[in-house]
Amino acid sequence: DVYKRQPANLAVQPTHTGLPEGSPTGTPAARQANPTTPSTLGPDEWQVQSIIPQVGESARIIFQRGLEMGNNPQAFSKIGDCGSTPAWFLGDFDRGPKYYQLGEFQYLQPVIEAFQGSYGRTSLAAKSGFNASSVFTILWSNREMCDANETPIACEYRLHRPAIAFITLGSNDVFHQEKFEPQLRNIIEFSIEKGVIPILSTKADNLEKDGSINATIARLAAEYDLPLWNYWRAVQPLPDHGLQEDGVHLTWGPNRFDDPQVMATAWTVRNLTALQTLCLLYTSDAADEEDSVDL
Repeated sequence: DVYKRQPANLAVQPTHTGLPEGSPTGTPAARQANPTTPSTLGPDEWQVQSIIPQVGESARIIFQRGLEMGNNPQAFSKIGDCGSTPAWFLGDFDRGPKYYQLGEFQYLQPVIEAFQGSYGRTSLAAKSGFNASSVFTILWSNREMCDANETPIACEYRLHRPAIAFITLGSNDVFHQEKFEPQLRNIIEFSIEKGVIPILSTKADNLEKDGSINATIARLAAEYDLPLWNYWRAVQPLPDHGLQEDGVHLTWGPNRFDDPQVMATAWTVRNLTALQTLCLLYTSDAADEEDSVDL
């Protein structure tokens, strides 16, 4: 079972429970948005990487810098296409327990409670048709909420002040694939600059036919020492790999993690593994203190 329960001591508890006081202390050279050594990840190695990532030192540095800048350690944003809107991705977890059943994954309840307000939020940087370039295109900014000449991702980060962002892009980039890597780098480096940990996600589809977009996502995650949520691997055991007949859209199911039939649908598995990924950045109060790791 690739969705085996992740023990609470794998998670990370923020060292602050609210917005920190004081002003930013600056950006030491070690905290600037520079990649680590170039990744030597092979073109197909991403396929066997864990579904739920580990937290590296870079994420810890980004998190602490974000606290200094005033980011909320219990807020996350979604950067993506229509699949990152609340109707599809995580929105039910702001609607109350009657909209989900955790089953054996009861340990996720404190995580759900900790990030209330982010699950059902309509991100200003997640819209139907978005690709990696769209989040930097002023034309797509919400004119009622964003400043003049402010990009969607800058607007989202300024208004929501997240500590974490799920970066779920790639399906719409198949039409301009040559722009995907440089624009994903821009997203990564902008997020780091703003003190936001970017969680990079592989996609379920293979519209490009050779898996190269997922390979790029995994390679950049390794290069910048960032969490990689390998969602592609999570859907491989599902009927038709979790894809509808068009080979792009995911099979839908409600958030009932105790229902084996529902757990054969890609959207349900996506929400579950996303919550498990958040567990890397939060530990419930019930976890033993010596077992938790502070960012």
